[in-house]
Amino acid sequence: MITVREPATETVLTEIPAADRSLLDAAVARARESAPAWRALTPRARARALSDLAAALEQHVEELALLEARNAGKPIADARGEMEMVIDAFRYYSGAPERPLGETIPVAGGQAFTVREPLGVVGLITPWNFPLLIASWKLAPALAAGNAVVLKPAVLTPMTALRFEQLASEAGIPEGVVNVVVGAGSTVGQRLVEHPDVAKIAFTGSTEVGRQIAAAAAPTIKRVTLELGGKSPNIVFADADLQKAAAAAPAAVFGNAGQDCCARSRILVQREAIDEFMQELEQVVRSIRVGDPLDHSTQMGPLISAGQREAVSSFLNGEAPIAIRGSAPEGPGYWFPPTVLAPVDPHARAAREEIFGPIAVVIPFTDEADAIRIANDTIYGLSGSIWTRDGAKALRVAHALECGVLSINSNTSVRVATPFGGFKQSGYGRELGPHALDAYTEVKSIFFATS
Repeated sequence: MITVREPATETVLTEIPAADRSLLDAAVARARESAPAWRALTPRARARALSDLAAALEQHVEELALLEARNAGKPIADARGEMEMVIDAFRYYSGAPERPLGETIPVAGGQAFTVREPLGVVGLITPWNFPLLIASWKLAPALAAGNAVVLKPAVLTPMTALRFEQLASEAGIPEGVVNVVVGAGSTVGQRLVEHPDVAKIAFTGSTEVGRQIAAAAAPTIKRVTLELGGKSPNIVFADADLQKAAAAAPAAVFGNAGQDCCARSRILVQREAIDEFMQELEQVVRSIRVGDPLDHSTQMGPLISAGQREAVSSFLNGEAPIAIRGSAPEGPGYWFPPTVLAPVDPHARAAREEIFGPIAVVIPFTDEADAIRIANDTIYGLSGSIWTRDGAKALRVAHALECGVLSINSNTSVRVATPFGGFKQSGYGRELGPHALDAYTEVKSIFFATS
């Protein structure tokens, strides 16, 4: 059995049977059997089915948000926002079945053209930090492209995925097109990656596990999309609106208790502005309300587990001084206060490893070239922010940074309509936007002889 706990109370939320390899094989078989009929639907019929699913999700948004808040420990307001984005993803991709366009190519002796076709059965492996949100980034384009899916959610946070499977069926998605299997990554996840009838794996998680998935997929030449870890920079130049930058910086790190691959956890501040920035930052960090996820005033909830809290605590080892420390509840719950380390050497462990918790490091820099050098000195390349009033500088730095998703004078950069993914060891492939559809289809070239 899998015991699912509430991170805010440490109490048991529910217990569910753990799937094994045979149950995973059965789910793949159902998906393979259902895939041809789902693919054969007219684009309009598939679009209507996804639109109906979006409507069903909207009717249950409060139920799903409450499940997510309790299971993942995220503030209820954040959970509602995530569910709205889930609905937006299915609405966006409900228009996709009628959008894919091929090419016509003039060649000797006839006409050539291309079409995009679904892969068949797609395996989706999702993390515990944004359970249904990240699943929707994979589910919606995969289904829109005509694939059947097998979703393996994290064992810590399976509740919204299981409810989604029920809602998809109730909304009219044909039986076997959506399959959710909850089990350990070492057994069920491994089998999903290795299964010969699974054409593609879309994975979000740590870089370490991503390496293992890429290797395990190689024997079957399985298509793979990897969205992995990050250590993203938040670059604040002296000419920026420091008050605005300092007000936004905490949300970029402490949102979801820092359990976010996009977290701008390296705050790079130009030396001449660092004192003023730190004063502004301290006021904001100390005012963050950490507590009960179901309280509407809560801004940050607990970490996901005792193990995660222990891992995050290991970064408070004296290597870098604690400059700012917020508050957190005492008693049951995996609580950890928002914390800022400063000043931090760029080579310190806390500045190089993904913490995945509410710890930010402040790193001073001298000039534009120094900021770019420090920001790029990492194996990761997922996201980042640039704060400056100089538009030309902002564009120069944006082009120089080695990362896939950037924002200027903002701490957010994820939109349903725009591509999301990383450079370097933050993964490959893109989710969201029209680019995601390419990852769930194959291009077929057809020659029509006219001679």
